[in-house]
Parts: sequence; structure tokens; C-alpha cells
Amino acid sequence: MRNKWVKALLVIVVAVIVATAAAFQISKSRRFQFFGEIIPRINTRQKVVALTFDDGPLPGATEEVLSVLDEEGVKATFFVVGSELERHLEEGRKIVAAGHELGNHSYSHKRMVLKTPSFIESEIERTDQLIRQAGYQSAIHFRPPYGKKLILLPYFLSRTSRKTITWDVEPDSYPDIAADSNKIIAHVMEKARPGSIILLHVMYKSRDESRKEVKGVITGLKGEGYSFKTISQMLDILETEGKAGGEEVRLIHGDDVHKVQTTNYFMRN
Repeated sequence: MRNKWVKALLVIVVAVIVATAAAFQISKSRRFQFFGEIIPRINTRQKVVALTFDDGPLPGATEEVLSVLDEEGVKATFFVVGSELERHLEEGRKIVAAGHELGNHSYSHKRMVLKTPSFIESEIERTDQLIRQAGYQSAIHFRPPYGKKLILLPYFLSRTSRKTITWDVEPDSYPDIAADSNKIIAHVMEKARPGSIILLHVMYKSRDESRKEVKGVITGLKGEGYSFKTISQMLDILETEGKAGGEEVRLIHGDDVHKVQTTNYFMRN
């Protein structure tokens, strides 16, 4: 009898470990979530990319980035943190006045995994209100802090018809690359492809190298024939090219096969 209890306990422990590991992998996935639409890039043959910036807005850094974008004639998407926008609403207004897109990056920039529904709703709705106060009137897309999501966040986003925007190019993920603006440019040039969503962190003092490479990234990709779009413009391309319809796909985690609804771009990448 004792051996049976030991075996049962071991099975439970193993199951918990496997479930935890699977949940962790799903929470950080850039391509999959259980509810709604998640967009790491769009599937297109057009040589277009989206340049996106996370965090802020902060005085100084915002003006510096806006100056480069204006000089290069590029429109970008800024995923702003609500608490920063609240303190620096004028910086958000400058972004909007320059014709760029504002996205929601939560209010507090806390990981939104294992949070209550009320916390998730507050983080998103509060930031949306601030984005509207900054003068932005178009659709507001959402990017989870650290890219983390599991069950309740995607469910809320799906229920409120919001898309989750992730990315497929992020040089800041690699410390040795993030510390050198030339390496950042080289990484983006190597990894970018038609439909890529590029993520850069440029707002804080620790991101000086990332700010330095904005112009280099733009001129380098222009030299390869790319043009730049906002996230909304990229989604318009996705819809126009007929790749916005849902299809059932089979997503495999270990020995488990999950059927999910997702957009067609997922089927082709």
C-alpha cells in the first residue's frame, strides 16, 4: 500500500513539474496564446517592417527618437507604460502630433501572469484612457510587459477585441548585442524579413546604445528596399492580402496536441 502511495505522489509531482514547465513556455511564447489573436509578424511578400518602441515616454529620449524618425520620414509604434505616460503626458502628445501610433504596454509594467481579472482590466483600461488623453484616437493595440501572458490576460484581450502584438526581431534580448549599437544594427539586418515586427528599447538611460542605432537600423533596412509601417498599417496589409481569417492549427507541446484558433500567418511560418 505504501509503495502505491509513493508512486501516486511521484506521478503527481511529475505532472505538476510538466504542467509548470509547459505553462512557462506558453507564457513566454511570441507566437501562441490560448485566446484571441497574437501577432509576432505578418506574412507578406512586401518588403515592409514595423519599427516599435517599448516603455516610456520620457523627456529627452522621446524627442531624440522623434527627431530621427522625422528626419528619415518613418512612422513607428510606441508601446507606452501608463504610469510613465501619466507623468509625461506631453511627451505622449508629441508622439501623436508627429503622426506615430501609441500602443498599450500596461500601466505598471508588471508581469501579467497569475494576476486577478480586476488587476488586468485596470492595467489596460487605465492606460487606454491616458492614451486617449494624449490625443490618440485610432485603435489601441496591446503588448504584454516582458511578452508574458497565460490564461486571463489573453482572455480579457479577446473578450474586448484587442490584439496581442509581440515581435520577431529583438536585439535587446542578447546582452552582448544590446551593449553595442553596431551589433544591434547587424542583428536587425540579419534577422529582419518581410513582415517583421522589430522591438527596440530606447527610453531609459541604460538604453543609450539602442537609441544610437535607430538611425542605423532605418538607413540599413531602407538600403535593402524596406519601407516602414505602423502596427495598424501592417494589420491592414494582413487583412488586404487575405490572411486575417482564422484557421484551426495543431500546436504540439511535448506529447500533448492542442487545437487552437489563430490567424493564417501562423500556418505559414
